[in-house]
Amino acid sequence: MTDTTVTATVFAKTDLGRTRDHNEDAFLVADLSAGRSSHHSTVVNYKVGARGLLILVADGMGGAAAGELASAMAADLIFGHLIGTWTKESDTTPDRFTTLLRQAVELANLQIHSYAREHPEVRGMGTTATVAGVLGDHIYLAQVGDSRGYLVRHGKAVQITKDQSLTQRLVDAGELTEEEAEASTRRNIILQALGPDPKIRVELTHEQISRGDTLVLCSDGLSGQVKREEIADHVARLRDLDKLGVELITLANTRGGPDNITVVAARFDGPGLPEAAVDPAYSVIETEEMNRTPTETPAPPPPPPPPQRRTGSPAGMAMLVIGTILVLLAAFLAFGG
Repeated sequence: MTDTTVTATVFAKTDLGRTRDHNEDAFLVADLSAGRSSHHSTVVNYKVGARGLLILVADGMGGAAAGELASAMAADLIFGHLIGTWTKESDTTPDRFTTLLRQAVELANLQIHSYAREHPEVRGMGTTATVAGVLGDHIYLAQVGDSRGYLVRHGKAVQITKDQSLTQRLVDAGELTEEEAEASTRRNIILQALGPDPKIRVELTHEQISRGDTLVLCSDGLSGQVKREEIADHVARLRDLDKLGVELITLANTRGGPDNITVVAARFDGPGLPEAAVDPAYSVIETEEMNRTPTETPAPPPPPPPPQRRTGSPAGMAMLVIGTILVLLAAFLAFGG
């Protein structure tokens, strides 16, 4: 009998940077088969179960506590929706997984948008979301904003997400080179985020995993300071993922650390993975279901209340959870009624 075991070693870390007074980034790593998530900076070994793994990075915006709240809500709501839907599905095909992955991101956007409308003190808050679902020997990514996903194979890093940014659009139109885009003062202008608008377009991509591949998700606090080739060099040189994450963050800080910096690195192995034959690529998932507009399907019931976050006072977190539950209930009644 063929052994289809796939394993993942994962390390995640977030850092304030050198110029910010609070951290608006968030990350989450979750074993969807076991229903457990982690927000802690530790190396964890996973056996990829039948329901897969969830790995995400979110970079909040909005000032004061708004960006921190938006990124935390995005992480918890996406995880909560998948726990409430995917883990109970009888259809465990990749098509169904990617459908629910996209749906989770769309609903997180709607719920963050609704919360901001009801709370003027955080109106305008938003967050990027780079969400990777690992199922079997494939990675499926849902992208909103300009946090990034790289897959490093045989010493080469390939970006398997595409920034939803002004400079990327100009590159695609042939009006800027990639080098000019990296140096542009407009490189931080993003075209989409979760929260500011009720409708978003989630970009879905996929890639088959090979034995020894390393996935790196990061906020632009890293990608804006550390080049893709440098990430590949660090991955090739450092087998310990905690050392890899710390050194990448340190490098971004030595170059000014102008933003919060978040890195999640996952290295894959196991007999269920093939040996690498070709380089990874940016591969968009194109199906009729993926091309529909977000409002064509009614919003399903909201996910369970988000788990307690790793920051904030107990009283403050209790108020956040209560407020979130009330907003989600209102959103459900508005869109389901």
